[in-house]
Formats: sequence, C-alpha cells, structure tokens
Amino acid sequence: MTLHQRNITATCRFPKTESDAEETLAQLKAELIGDGNAKKNLATFCQTYESAEVKELMDLSISKNMIDRDEYPETAKIEECCIHMIADLWNAPDAGNPAGTSTVGSSEACMLGGLAMYWKWRERRQLAGLDWSKPNLVSGPVQVCWEKFCRYWDIELRQTPMEDGLYAATPEQLLGLLDENTIGVVATFGLTFTGQYEPIEAICDALDQYESRTGRNLQVHVDAASGGFLAPFCAEEIRWDFQNPRVLSISASGHKFGLAPLGCGWILWRSHDDLPERLIFHVNYLGGDEEVFQLNFSRPAGPVISQYFEFLRLGYEGYRRIQMHSYEVAQWLSKKIKATCYFEMLSEGDPLEGIPALSWRLSKESSAAFNLYDLSVELRKKGWQVPSYTLPANAQAIVVQRILVRQDFTMSMARLFMKDLHEALNCLEASHIKAPATQETAGGFNHAG
Repeated sequence: MTLHQRNITATCRFPKTESDAEETLAQLKAELIGDGNAKKNLATFCQTYESAEVKELMDLSISKNMIDRDEYPETAKIEECCIHMIADLWNAPDAGNPAGTSTVGSSEACMLGGLAMYWKWRERRQLAGLDWSKPNLVSGPVQVCWEKFCRYWDIELRQTPMEDGLYAATPEQLLGLLDENTIGVVATFGLTFTGQYEPIEAICDALDQYESRTGRNLQVHVDAASGGFLAPFCAEEIRWDFQNPRVLSISASGHKFGLAPLGCGWILWRSHDDLPERLIFHVNYLGGDEEVFQLNFSRPAGPVISQYFEFLRLGYEGYRRIQMHSYEVAQWLSKKIKATCYFEMLSEGDPLEGIPALSWRLSKESSAAFNLYDLSVELRKKGWQVPSYTLPANAQAIVVQRILVRQDFTMSMARLFMKDLHEALNCLEASHIKAPATQETAGGFNHAG
C-alpha cells in the first residue's frame, strides 16, 4: 500500500460546491474526536501543553512568514535574540556573535549540521587532490532523520550496533568505524530508543587521541534534540556542548523540552567559519537582501515567537523547576513500574544519565504469557499511547516500551497511569493469551525512530 492509497474514502474528493462554514467546522470537530488524547500520548517527545499566552501569540502570528525578515523586522530580532540566548546556554565560544538559525524542527537542523560537515570534508579533500566520492558518517543508534540525511545525500551511514546490556555508543565502537572518508561523528544527547545520553566528552577525548595517531581532525555534531534544553538546567556538570572544542555544531528541538509549540527547532555552529558559504543563499524578492540557509523557506513565525516568550517568562529558574519536576515524576514512575516485578528498566529518568524518559523490557525472569505488544494494546483501551518496538542491530530480539514524561504529565496523571497499568497487567494475566500480539497486529505507530 502506498502513501496515496491510505485512508481514501468517498469524502476525500475535492468538493464541487461550497459548504456552510459552521457546518463544516462541526463536521471536522466530530471527525477529530477520533484522535487520541494528547495528554495521554506518552510516546511523543513533543510538547502537548500550550499556555493561554502562547495560544494568543500563535494567533497573532498566524500570517507572519518567518523568512520575510524585511517585512517583519521585529520577528527577525526575536529569532536573533533566541539564537544569542541558546548560544549562551550551550557555552558557544563567541556567544555575542553566534552562527545559527531556527528551523521547523530538529530534523531540519540535523540535515543542516550534516550538510555543513559534508561540505567542509569535501572541500578539504578537493584541496588536497583526494577522492571525495565515498563519504561516510559515523554515529551510534540514531533517529531516522540521520538515515534520511545519508540516503538523500548519498552518504554511507555507519552506526555502532546495540548489544544486550549496551544501549548507547561507546567511544571505542565509534573509533572502529572511522577512516579517511568519514565526514564527522554524530553523538546523540538523548537517544530516541531509550532516552540515554551518549558520552559526548569521552567521545571528543577519543577523537583527540585518534587525531594524534592518524592526523585526521574529525568534528562532532551533537544531536541534542531533547537533551539540549534539559542538561543546561538539570545536569550542569555534564560537558556535552561547545565546552568541548571538537563539537562543531549542536541541534535541538524547541518544541520538545524547549517547551515551545510544534514547529520550532534550532541549530548553532561553533563559529561562522564552520558554516560553509555554499550553504548560504541570498534572495532579494522579499524586499531586501536575505541570507537563507534553511532547507525550508516559508514557515510560520509563531513557534519562534512563542519560544522567545518561554525564554523570557521562565528563565533559568523556571526551566529548571519544570524540567526537574518531570524528572521527579519519571523517577517515581520508574520505582513503581519496577515494583510490579514484570520489567527490567533500561532507563529510569536520572538527569545525569538521560532525559525524563523511562524504557523497559520484560524481565528475563518473567514467566508472563503476554508480551509488550499485548500490553500496549491493553493500555490503549484506557487511552494511553505507550509504544512497543524492537531495538536496532544487534539487539533486534529485544522488545522495549518507552514513555516520555513531559511538562503536563503531572504526578496525579502518573498515579492514574500506574492504576491503569496494574489493571492492564491483571487483565492480561487472567486472559490466558494463546497468540501474543506482534508489532503488526498490535497496531499503532512505531515510535522507535
């Protein structure tokens, strides 16, 4: 089945006549009732809470095009202010003159970071008269956007495998994949599969030693989609950012733990010299000379304006309060889930080890007749979206579940979830399942990547 063949009904034809606006709105509202409850969607990393102030700002900005800086100069200033604030937050060496941009999300930001590494590597190879036809990118287990990047730009992706008990890349694993065609290394600060932080500082130290042996100077892009707006407030002792000289660029999602509404991402480079000139376009048809180096062009300004509002409103103190509360809820849940004796925890919401996410597998000692796919189905009956999925190579046999604890997942909701989890487990034990569910029969979206 192709994308164009899915969910096609008789109503998915372009109408020939007009309809009454109120009637059409009522129809759509009725259809949208079929969507899940965003607050009970524990699969998504993205924000599901918007304050009244953010909703007002989004409404005010609905017709503002972020790219049209000449027409909306104050919005352009707001974007620049955000970039300066993030540069300060991430310890950029020249926070007063940062190189960066907003994007529609961290996936676009990752694409830009990858392209910068690729073009810098390609230029070095060309100047040296060396072959540049076989680039590769080295990483741990990455989010699907990096697979897209490598496929779209014909770059070999070399990922370190997972093993039973080893769920993040080690410096030694990464070093074993490097060669003269490596454009750079991607380190993930908040793995999609488990929520764990990869050891950025140790990876940078290993690359120092690698350069001393080989003469190859390789830079790191930190994919901090989630961790970039957590560690600065909750784990300041971790050296993950531009404090490491090898970190060339950092990307993050504003609409994840940056607390902005959907449609907001960020990327910063160590310096303007690290952003290849070939990635920058100059356009004048919006009424002035505009520098453009996003993949996207037109996009709404509301998410960036709302991000600025959150920075101003919350400051360091407010971000720390909100994020630490998420960690506290995650750690409480971890203890309760572990106490059921069904599960082995892979990540437990420790701010020094990862994001406020929990991941677990069925305990090796468990004699349960059901599997995690069955549990996902049972929880979905109560409105909870809890994804089950297999880990990547070489741990494909391991099925895990993961939940994200976000800003609006309160302790009272955590207690309700535990009540429903206990009921789901009791129901599964009593049902004497003969044919456990699979990823295909359980339904739902695979949130592993």
